[in-house]
Amino acid sequence: MRTRKNLSLNFVFIAIVLLWLKTYAVYKLNFDIDIENKMQEFILFINPLSFLMIALGFGLFLSGKKQKIYVVATSFILSFILFANAVYYREFSDFITIPLLTQTSNMGDLKSSVGELLNWTDLLLFADVILLAILAFSKTGKISFKKQRTLIVSAFYLSTAGIALFNLGLSESERPELLTRTFDREILVKNIGTYNHHIYDAFLQTKSTAQRAMADGNELAEIENYVRAHYKAPNKEMFGAAKGKNVIVISMESTQNFVIGQKVNGQEITPFLNDFIKESYYFDNFYHQTAQGKTSDSEFLLENSLYPLGRGAVFFTHSGNEYISLAEKLKANSYYTAKLHANNKSFWNRDVIYNNFGYDRFYSLDDYEVNDLNSVGWGMKDIDFFKQSMDHLKEMPQPFYAKFITLTNHFPFELDEEDKFIEEFDSNSRTLNRYFPTVRYTDEALKLFIEDLKKSGLYENSIIVIYGDHYGISENHNKAMEQYLGKEITPFVSTQLQRVPLIIHIPGHEGKQISTAAGQIDLRPTLLNLAGIETKEDIQFGTDLFSKQQDNFVVLRDGSFITEDVVYTKGTCYDKATGEQTSQASCEPYMDQAKSELEYSDKIIYGDLLRFYEKNNK
Repeated sequence: MRTRKNLSLNFVFIAIVLLWLKTYAVYKLNFDIDIENKMQEFILFINPLSFLMIALGFGLFLSGKKQKIYVVATSFILSFILFANAVYYREFSDFITIPLLTQTSNMGDLKSSVGELLNWTDLLLFADVILLAILAFSKTGKISFKKQRTLIVSAFYLSTAGIALFNLGLSESERPELLTRTFDREILVKNIGTYNHHIYDAFLQTKSTAQRAMADGNELAEIENYVRAHYKAPNKEMFGAAKGKNVIVISMESTQNFVIGQKVNGQEITPFLNDFIKESYYFDNFYHQTAQGKTSDSEFLLENSLYPLGRGAVFFTHSGNEYISLAEKLKANSYYTAKLHANNKSFWNRDVIYNNFGYDRFYSLDDYEVNDLNSVGWGMKDIDFFKQSMDHLKEMPQPFYAKFITLTNHFPFELDEEDKFIEEFDSNSRTLNRYFPTVRYTDEALKLFIEDLKKSGLYENSIIVIYGDHYGISENHNKAMEQYLGKEITPFVSTQLQRVPLIIHIPGHEGKQISTAAGQIDLRPTLLNLAGIETKEDIQFGTDLFSKQQDNFVVLRDGSFITEDVVYTKGTCYDKATGEQTSQASCEPYMDQAKSELEYSDKIIYGDLLRFYEKNNK
């Protein structure tokens, strides 16, 4: 009898140990978590344990069939959470958040991407669940499923609390103020674990919901003072340079700057853009600043000159907020405003937030003739999209602001053979290999669109802005990227790969390359100033790209920042000219500004503070 008592906890213990070891294995095999020393490795190893002891330990209060069902079901749920994170991380090098899970209207359009990310080996993530089910429901006298005495349960949970505090203490010693000053979910997972990260994420979600209810207009004063102090006057020669002209903005899906002017297999990747740049303003040091919202984040940056949120997508979480969008400002100055995107209008909640931004018209999937012949991957091919969009463009009253969103160069970068203008790259990454032909296809689509604009007579009366919305090749493909670039992908190089093209074509202006460090947050003030619309009184964090006072400073959503001389990322300061690590003192003068901008922008969004600004300025 004594032996059986000693074995009475085995089922719960087996479940805990199996899930603990499996979680650590996923950390090592599925996540690319940077480990700098043995202490960090130890923290990574122990961080799932306390949560698993709490979650599965409730089985100690149950007996027999109830304990079996509880332990197996809980193991399955936690395994599914681990599986979902592993699949999501495979492409986005990030972890799932609660706001992402609310984006259910996007799921129908994700089939091709999810299918590409799934692997039969993912079934192994549920192997322990299957084993537990076999142990639980097979006839064996070696494992007992009895309810445990209060003394044993108390000792168990006291040990759990001790392990949790020990874990948190070690984490704080490695990363002081872990839960208050980090923008990086990888750091959270590395220190407190995947499961605790989701609990912390739930806390943040609750906190953000409460922020709006408790916000008042007084919070805007400090933000307004900051914005006014950092305002940069527009270039007098460029202010109003495109006044009265149409504004055509094209968002190139997943297009990074490393393809511009480059070749693959001896063939140009972007032959049209390479030529178009020569007669346009080309910004070669321009960064995307998106987070989990990807394309929708880039749209949010363009429209509002505010940073997107670090969790989820503003298009979903705060679509009902008050904003002073680019479209609204242009509309107030007699522009007709339209979005053109041959996708479901509800994807990224666009139908709701476009209306809130003040757009006159959203040309969505229903406004295009889409069939099997003119679509691939995520939807309508770019060449057909632009061709059909010309009819919509011609019917718009002028001047108009028309924003186009392309689709073909979208993960998993599928393309029909007849549409491949160049051959695939040859590496161990199918994603990178297929990326080059889809970029080349979009380049061809842009060439044909510009030709149609010229034929229609719209070209000479329009400024044309072409920019990349976010990265296309994630850090999970670094080995293949090293092969293509011919150099090691360090954190410095990875940050530089976040550059996306920005081309601004203004009729009558000569081409010029501008190397100011800038980002998507700067697009709104730039376009409004070109249109001759003053933005001095607006709350925005961007700066006119043509301003002679431009400060060469850009902040990425993860807290990294780039200046004329340094790059700061993942807690390390790099000399921008050499790419080598340099003294932290070189980056310290900019750290507070980077943190302040992200925090101020978050306050505006979470508190819906612009509703008070609107009231105060009517």
